[in-house]
Amino acid sequence: MDLLQISIAAPFLLALMSRTRKAIAPCLLTSIITVVLGDEPHRAVMAWCVGVLIAAVALRERLRAS
Repeated sequence: MDLLQISIAAPFLLALMSRTRKAIAPCLLTSIITVVLGDEPHRAVMAWCVGVLIAAVALRERLRAS
């Protein structure tokens, strides 16, 4: 895997570490949308940012609960 593929999968991988697992589906969806919108970079970046935001909140909640 190169760096681009890892960065696209980052929201999904972060969501796997969440406590409740409720963030996995939205993050997977945003990763897929990022790949589909690859021809339009500004839209792909927005989808990726939403996925990272969802995953970051889920991860923060896990760390806060520990």
